[in-house]
Amino acid sequence: MKLNVEGIEEGKPVPEKFAFGVYHPEDHMSFGPNRNPEMSWEGAPEGTKSFVVMMFDPDVPSIADDANQEGKTISKDIPRVDFFHWLLVDIPASVSRIPEGEDSDGVTPKGKEGGPGPVGVRGVNNFTQFLAGNPDMAGTYSGYDGPCPPWNDEIVHHYHYEVHALDVESLELSGEFDGEAVRNAMAGHVLASARVTGTYTLNPDLR
Repeated sequence: MKLNVEGIEEGKPVPEKFAFGVYHPEDHMSFGPNRNPEMSWEGAPEGTKSFVVMMFDPDVPSIADDANQEGKTISKDIPRVDFFHWLLVDIPASVSRIPEGEDSDGVTPKGKEGGPGPVGVRGVNNFTQFLAGNPDMAGTYSGYDGPCPPWNDEIVHHYHYEVHALDVESLELSGEFDGEAVRNAMAGHVLASARVTGTYTLNPDLR
């Protein structure tokens, strides 16, 4: 399979129009356009019955106490975990393109609705946990929400945009399912996968 993520080149920075947070010289970060990029794919194997699209950041600090705190930095030596930004399941086998802005066009305080979206069924992303302590933003975040790494992190974050061709029409997931649930449900059903990786940072010393 081959995946194209329009505007994102392998190993190059993700454009700000796809980001949840963009660099701000005084406030460190402000909300970005938060549009999902156009994704298109080809070469799905025979027997494909549905697709899963996901985007995740494997570089999120496992201990986030110092995230975005004045006078502190997040050490590059802290263990890192996956942070899911986009989960779409049960995308019909007839679909091979998600247009830019179709699943997200702007930051939605308290999150977009889960369940069936414009394309496929939306899972819950990890902004749900990250913003849980913010009374203005706390909620359940579904569908696409783009890069917004801590502005005081010592490392540049990587963003894996993936598509997976499956041999089942549905993963039979419902309710507020997350990235781990999707991975568990996909296990043993993946016929082929493709990935494009971009990078992003809000740390002015790394930009």
